[in-house]
Amino acid sequence: MSKIDINVSAVYNTVSADQIKALAPEAEKALETVDKGTGAGNDFLGWVNLPSATPAALLEDIEAAAAVLRGSCEYVVCIGIGGSYLGAKAVIEALSDSFAAYKSADGNPKVIFAGQNIGEDYMFELMNLLADKKFGIIVISKSGTTTEPAIAFRLLKDQLEKKEGKEKASKLIVAITDAKRGALRQLATEEGYKTFVIDDNVGGRFSVLSPVGLLPIAVAGYDIQALMAGAAEMEKITAVPGENNPAQLYAQTRNALYRAGKKTEILANYCPKLHYFAEWWKQLYGESEGKDGKGIFPASVDLTTDLHSMGQWIQDGERTIFETVLSLEAQDHEVLVPMDNANLDGLNFLAGKRIDQVNKMAELGTRIAHVDGGVPNMVITLPALREKYLGQLIYFFEKACGISGYMLGVNPFNQPGVEAYKKNMFALLEKPGYEKETAAMKARLSGEA
Repeated sequence: MSKIDINVSAVYNTVSADQIKALAPEAEKALETVDKGTGAGNDFLGWVNLPSATPAALLEDIEAAAAVLRGSCEYVVCIGIGGSYLGAKAVIEALSDSFAAYKSADGNPKVIFAGQNIGEDYMFELMNLLADKKFGIIVISKSGTTTEPAIAFRLLKDQLEKKEGKEKASKLIVAITDAKRGALRQLATEEGYKTFVIDDNVGGRFSVLSPVGLLPIAVAGYDIQALMAGAAEMEKITAVPGENNPAQLYAQTRNALYRAGKKTEILANYCPKLHYFAEWWKQLYGESEGKDGKGIFPASVDLTTDLHSMGQWIQDGERTIFETVLSLEAQDHEVLVPMDNANLDGLNFLAGKRIDQVNKMAELGTRIAHVDGGVPNMVITLPALREKYLGQLIYFFEKACGISGYMLGVNPFNQPGVEAYKKNMFALLEKPGYEKETAAMKARLSGEA
């Protein structure tokens, strides 16, 4: 297998092949809307051609900047929130040794994350970790004023400057920000930081194949050229409408299921390294489709782990769900179950079998059980955890998201609901300019309104 593959046949008990096929004209129109930029949110379609249009010189510049950080740092802190960290985190976790955090350095700095929460203990413990370590910073923000990453950057910039001195610290900070405007752009210009641009037409959740994701991935030691090559392959495949377009098929199928009453999609994996890929996927689909009172709710489970917790609900709970399974064809290592003469655990029937064979049969058995229990399943197969295939998978989900959102009848590229909590938070914190909102909030909380 040279590319990812999708199989939707296990949904036919809920929606037939003909019902899915009937949505092809609608899906093809949505695909055309994405590719030609004729729909709502078309000012955020810069991601569509990123894999093929990204200059080789930019990738080389990213690799060079990554090499500087790798040669100077034990740790590199990637500061960002939402799409400004999840994509990089997903790829790095998928490609890393599961126990890298407990092992000595392998020649590459450890990439760790900040600014994705406002946890006080988290920041204290991070700063404590870095107190006697050589570290650098990648700060990602179009504006430089988003609360969570701005707080983290203020703290870590101060720590780094006190540790290394202002001039040396400026060589260990890379800013990924707007080309011309914003607080972070101004600071980067004043301090002389190395910078990369977040294009205005690339939204955060679609930015992993831009410097936003590529720089941290390269710092971690992974091949961004192969990642982009895989994405470019999928860009080409998904530009052609029809039954051989996997993104179109996925979008058609999930919309057919949604219209049949399946309101929640569970992304399931049987490989622990794909946990953060599911977290990235949840943001991509949740933020793109959850608006105007519509949208499939994106959830995820790590299996077989969650079969001993969420498995009961999936098998026997409310039948408003469908499942998309990420199936990994090949493992990198081989571990056999040993023979035990006493056989007290009764596992000698597995002796000599690979652990992956046990896992694959658990996966197949679970898929059959869930389908029998009324949970339609799609299966997306990855040949292996390699940069090329992860690039394919990222672009596949991005393209399908645009198609699916337009089929749903929403603008897949805005996020108006994200601002609601910020307005309340700023009012509660008495931010200048929010005096009226602060007064209203205080009255509301005191019961006067």
